[in-house]
Amino acid sequence: MSIPNNGEEVLSSYWIKSTDLPSFPSIEKDLNVDVAIVGGGITGITTAYMLVKEGFHVAVIEASKIINGTTGHTTAKVTAQHSLIYDEFIQHFGEDKARLYYEANKEAAEQIVEIINLHGIDCDFKKEDAYVYTNSSDNVQKLKKEYEAYKRLGIEGEYTETIPLGGNIKGAVIMKNQAQFHPLHYLSHLVEYIKESGGEIYEQSVATHMDIDDKPIIHLRNGAKVKAQHVISASHFPFHDNRGYFARLHPERSYVVAARPEKKFPGGMYINAEKPKRSIRSVTVEGNNILLFSGDGHKTGQGEPEKEHYEALEKFAKDEFGANEILYRWSAQDLVTEDKVPFIGCNNEGDKRVLVATGFRKWGMTTSMVAALLMRDILIGKENRYEELYSPARFTANPGIKTMVKQNVNVAANLISGKFERPDKELKDIKEGEGAAVTIKGGRAGAFKSTEGQLFVVDTKCTHMGCEVNWNSGDQTWDCPCHGSRFSVEGDVIEGPAERPLKRIDPESIDYTTS
Repeated sequence: MSIPNNGEEVLSSYWIKSTDLPSFPSIEKDLNVDVAIVGGGITGITTAYMLVKEGFHVAVIEASKIINGTTGHTTAKVTAQHSLIYDEFIQHFGEDKARLYYEANKEAAEQIVEIINLHGIDCDFKKEDAYVYTNSSDNVQKLKKEYEAYKRLGIEGEYTETIPLGGNIKGAVIMKNQAQFHPLHYLSHLVEYIKESGGEIYEQSVATHMDIDDKPIIHLRNGAKVKAQHVISASHFPFHDNRGYFARLHPERSYVVAARPEKKFPGGMYINAEKPKRSIRSVTVEGNNILLFSGDGHKTGQGEPEKEHYEALEKFAKDEFGANEILYRWSAQDLVTEDKVPFIGCNNEGDKRVLVATGFRKWGMTTSMVAALLMRDILIGKENRYEELYSPARFTANPGIKTMVKQNVNVAANLISGKFERPDKELKDIKEGEGAAVTIKGGRAGAFKSTEGQLFVVDTKCTHMGCEVNWNSGDQTWDCPCHGSRFSVEGDVIEGPAERPLKRIDPESIDYTTS
């Protein structure tokens, strides 16, 4: 694909724009399969690939279009260096579990390489060293402790006071021989393999809830049902939440801009230790070296206007690399568990009917493979040494209780504050291309006016638990500050845990004073 013209703003993901993926039908009649996988991102597709190789009759059920959610909006680093994590894991869980976490992700990365070589996949796979660096003297000790953790766990790495990027670096820890790739070019080959092996893939098929008796039965929005021996929830947020995942996970948004640098890039993958986060990697577009700058994460639906996060990354790209030309920009949402270890495995311990994979904490490239291998082993009855570490049924008091209390206090604060807010704006104040919370007849609503002048008005009460959603100016969505549900300008669900759309309203006919 061609690089956008100079000055053209492209509000989309480079990965998606540069990949031609096939379309798949929706489910119109009842299905009966061995394994139903809800979610067509990297976890769902990779797990389906693994299971069709084992002879399972698999159906992937995607609510919109495959590989267009979080997977299509990643930075695509294939690495076990998940920022500064290993010293923390040793402190919280002990050396053995910290080592298991590293080895699980290392083996996952090796499995990705094996698949690329097996199928001859051209996906711009490239080995790179990964760096966590700091510009602040306050973080030097953290980096040194992380390097000590590397040595204790047998991780190939180094501590250094200089990095190829140069700049005012105070210290960095390096994890050797990591990698980067084009995730959708890689996954498109797995999709073809699934099709050729008898697997089924469906799009525009929204799973709303599930009955679990002898066999699980998934109910779709259009009334169709899918019966399966096993159901795997790989839908980012578990679509079937009977374990209170909404209270055990918190959502975060982060941002990416792709820019053409003037400064030569020396190679490597980088992320800083402090906040705001700044992650850097390169990508080649038609022979041109383009850089991806990502970070500026925050809790979904909270904080400053989202467009300001894009602006902050653009300023960083310009100041540090002379990147005046922004080619693409996009954002992603990720879920984080209380103890920072993902939930992967049986939804209820020992019950193979329903499995779940969630809470990847922005490191989904290797974690998706960890999940696929682990869930495959559970279903075929093969022992997997990582099962206990990732079990959704686990509960770790430190730091679990402290984190859960903090998150739930935050949720309660947003729930209460939203109920008392009365926006200053009214419908007449909304300009074309603008969205905002407005006051109508004494009540709170959400309004967006398209560039063509069409007005969309919704009830801002989230259909999950009643929190008031806020306007996302960067992506033009309505985002819930409590549990991260996201909705389109028309009120349709983009991200769970909400299952039902926001109520569309006619501001002239709805009397909010009685609601």
